[in-house]
Amino acid sequence: MRFRVSMICAVLIGVGLLATSSPITCAQSRAKARSAATTYSCPMHPAVTSRKPGRCPKCGMTMRPVAEPPTTAVADTAAPNAPNSTSAPTRIPDVPVLDQNGKQLNFYTDLVKGKVVAINFIFTTCTTICPPLTATFRRVQQELSSQSVPAKLISVSVDPVIDTPERLRDFAAKFKADPDWTFVTGEKNDIDTLLRALGVAVADKNDHTPMVLVGNDLSGAWTRTYGLSSPAALVKVIVSATNAK
Repeated sequence: MRFRVSMICAVLIGVGLLATSSPITCAQSRAKARSAATTYSCPMHPAVTSRKPGRCPKCGMTMRPVAEPPTTAVADTAAPNAPNSTSAPTRIPDVPVLDQNGKQLNFYTDLVKGKVVAINFIFTTCTTICPPLTATFRRVQQELSSQSVPAKLISVSVDPVIDTPERLRDFAAKFKADPDWTFVTGEKNDIDTLLRALGVAVADKNDHTPMVLVGNDLSGAWTRTYGLSSPAALVKVIVSATNAK
């Protein structure tokens, strides 16, 4: 009799344990399934994807979660110095900005309208990609000048609260930027509006893109290219935009 009672108790305890542990196990399984289903993609190289968070092996940008994996599993075999896309900004806002000399400008009217431009994105306290991005732009400026290419360079700060015109002026001087290279800052709301319109807004300034936006406002030809390419590769893209009809 005692044996039967013991067996019944053991069965009841076992059932209780299963009932208690099952929701936890299911919840954990669902969480693991969701994690396994998440795909991460590089903002600069969308074809570079991973099932795990990390950095893009091509450009070093932080991979971001995407809603679903690309419908076609085509490998991104383009070299990092190749143009990434030919999509143009929907509209470049004419927000008020300040240049490195403290002069107030309207971004589209004064810096882009009727011109060929190459725009990159930096901040002065950056110690990773910004120095090489800016050094490359300096060499691009020298090469464009030697070829008499009428293109303008623009560097937009992604940290306008810290990057005052004075800081940008010192930063420009450090890289020996010529006067026709404009460094841009302004009110945070205005710069945020600009960054969103250009497709480069990020929550963390350290995740900003090494992309360069190259465009010919008159022809409407725009392309996005990798900012850490060789100067010669960037010059080729800019010359192509200049010649676009």
